[in-house]
Amino acid sequence: MQADVTQMLHRWSEGDQEAFDQLFPVVYDQLKQLARSRLRRERAGHTLNTTALVHEAYMKLINVNQVQWQDRAHFLAIAARAMRQILVDYALRHNALKRGGDLARVDLDEERLLPDEQAETLLELDDALQRLEAAHPRPGQAVALRYFGGLKLNELGVALGVSTATAMRDVRFAQAWLAREWKGELILGAS
Repeated sequence: MQADVTQMLHRWSEGDQEAFDQLFPVVYDQLKQLARSRLRRERAGHTLNTTALVHEAYMKLINVNQVQWQDRAHFLAIAARAMRQILVDYALRHNALKRGGDLARVDLDEERLLPDEQAETLLELDDALQRLEAAHPRPGQAVALRYFGGLKLNELGVALGVSTATAMRDVRFAQAWLAREWKGELILGAS
C-alpha cells in the first residue's frame, strides 16, 4: 500500500491529475485522523468539523503545483500544514469579524465562533511558530508537523529526512524555544 501511495504521488507530481483523484480515497482516513487530532485541541462545537477540515485541505492540496512528492509521510506533512493554515485563517477571519471587518452586517451565533482567547492564542502560536521556523527551520517544521499534523516521531523523522532521534531532539529544542519565546502552552506527546 505504501508503494502504491508513493507511485500515485509521483504520477501526480508529473502532472497526472487522475493520480490525485485515485490517491485521495486511499489517504482519506489518514487525513481524517490528522484533522480529528488537530480539532481535538479546539473548543467543542467548532464550526469546522473533521470532514469539513479534510475537504478544505483537499481544496488546498489539489491546487499545489510543482511539488516533488517523496512519500506518504511527505504528503501528510503538507496536508497537516494546509490544515494548520485553514485553522489560522479561520481565527484571523474571526478576529476580523470581532473588530467589524465584515462589511455586511450579519447576526452571528456567538456560541459557534472561537472564543476570543482561543483565537488570540492560535494567532500568537502561529506567530511564534513563524519566528521559530525563520530562526531554526527544521525544528520549527518539526514542532508544527508534530502539533498540527499529529505525526508520530518515526513519521516525523521520515517527513524531515532525519532519524527518529534527531526528530525528537528537534521537537525538544522547539518546545524549549517556544516555552521561552511564547507564553502559551504547547503540549506534545512523546510517541
